[in-house]
Amino acid sequence: MATSLSLRCSLPPLLPSNGSSSSQSLPRKPVDSLALYSGNGSLGSLKPIVVNGDPPTFVSAPGRRIIAVGDLHGDLDKARQAFEMAGVLSSDGLWIGGETVLVQLGDILDRGEDELAILSLLRSMDIQAKAHGGAVFQVNGNHETMNVEGDFRYVDSGAFDECVYFLEYLEEYGRDWEKAFPCWFAECHRWKRERKMSQSYWDSWSLVKRQKGVIARSILLKPGGPLASELSRHGVILKVDDWLFCHGGTLPHHVAYGIERINREVSRWMRGLSDGEDRPEIPFIATRGYDSVVWSRLYSRGNPHIENYQNNQIQSILEETLRAVGAKAMVVGHTPQPMGANCKYNCSIWCIDVGMSSGVLDSMPEVLEIRDNKARVIRSKRDMFSELQAIDYT
Repeated sequence: MATSLSLRCSLPPLLPSNGSSSSQSLPRKPVDSLALYSGNGSLGSLKPIVVNGDPPTFVSAPGRRIIAVGDLHGDLDKARQAFEMAGVLSSDGLWIGGETVLVQLGDILDRGEDELAILSLLRSMDIQAKAHGGAVFQVNGNHETMNVEGDFRYVDSGAFDECVYFLEYLEEYGRDWEKAFPCWFAECHRWKRERKMSQSYWDSWSLVKRQKGVIARSILLKPGGPLASELSRHGVILKVDDWLFCHGGTLPHHVAYGIERINREVSRWMRGLSDGEDRPEIPFIATRGYDSVVWSRLYSRGNPHIENYQNNQIQSILEETLRAVGAKAMVVGHTPQPMGANCKYNCSIWCIDVGMSSGVLDSMPEVLEIRDNKARVIRSKRDMFSELQAIDYT
């Protein structure tokens, strides 16, 4: 079984920074390390992408087109539509973005049934993108951190099933995560269909089935579990050139604490690492409270009744944050925008969670495109693409 699956999901090898090919993914880098993504030589026309931090925190991507995608919440179809609309993914799951840098802003988990498939697709896209001088980055959102904490309140019943099916699928690969995980997106629907056909009507109502789903999810997402460790590859704050990306919002006290330090602490917690014998502490500044990185709605909430002086205060906080980190603008998700992706405060903040998942607003996908520090929203309308809001930051 594993061999046939691999044939249906062939991926190019990752290219280490020395340009030689390898059939393995890049190993975890030591803290404060540097990685270079330069493609396979002749294809890359731009300078290499330089990544600092583990997980990635500061990225230099000279001359690259940047695409940012908001919350996906378990809706694989909408995720693929968004990536295809952005011109980075073909209909058969191949990277066509060349040297583009894609940033996904978290909240892939909960409210939909294809969460692992989306994460798998992003991993596959990253492997392919690196071979062409591009890259795919993610930042974790509040629903990722909630699940690692064991908070399953917003999990779709189909997502519990997906966890059970994925663990069975992983066994077919001899528990080889690096080979199995990037291919799950291509196999998940067939795998689910075959498993559901083998179940009786009453099985779908079985309490035992529900318990199996909870156990499978706990195995995958507990700190140190394989899926939690996969999520630990990503931070909660990412700076690409002059743009800052996070799920909820970055505030001055986050920068003062150190965004690389925050990312490192969240990653260690997800990997189940601690300095002593106790369980690793949850990094409060990043994952808990209304002013944490993944929960803040300071910049993204819509309130038509807010006073001018309050708006001025928010803008002042935003400007202080951007100055402190050396960024021109911030891009956030987290708060669905019923009127579509938009910018505020002289377009120094972009809010791009449009609630595209069928488990949220079921809206049409929208993505943010950044070229030469100019940002615009690309949105679809009845399968036709229209370009809106071109903003010049130069």
